[in-house]
Amino acid sequence: MEAIKIKGTEDTPSVILDAAENIMEISGRSLPEDVSSFYGPILSWLNEYAKSPNPKTVFVFKLVYFNTASSKLILDILMKLEELAKNGNEVLVKWLYPEDDEDMQEAGSEYADIVEVPFEQIAYS
Repeated sequence: MEAIKIKGTEDTPSVILDAAENIMEISGRSLPEDVSSFYGPILSWLNEYAKSPNPKTVFVFKLVYFNTASSKLILDILMKLEELAKNGNEVLVKWLYPEDDEDMQEAGSEYADIVEVPFEQIAYS
């Protein structure tokens, strides 16, 4: 399965989806002009990955900002991970946020309440 590696810009996050290396991470700022075209390949990759997932899937979010449109697509990603977990796979979401950013911490808490996936919230400086 081919990895997805997207270098982040001012408006789009860095993305690494690499099943072989077991690295799945979205980091940076997410306010792409067209969220569907940006996140579409990520959701497609997750659909493909779900057919033959690793023994343990750890998905890392390390966002410093995301807009409302991105929040829906982040939820879509989390729903895919929930589906994976409900199918008996081991899944862990790590939500990293700047320790002084209550909004990002709260966003992680809200997502954790919505999806049934083990969720770790980790503050960093």
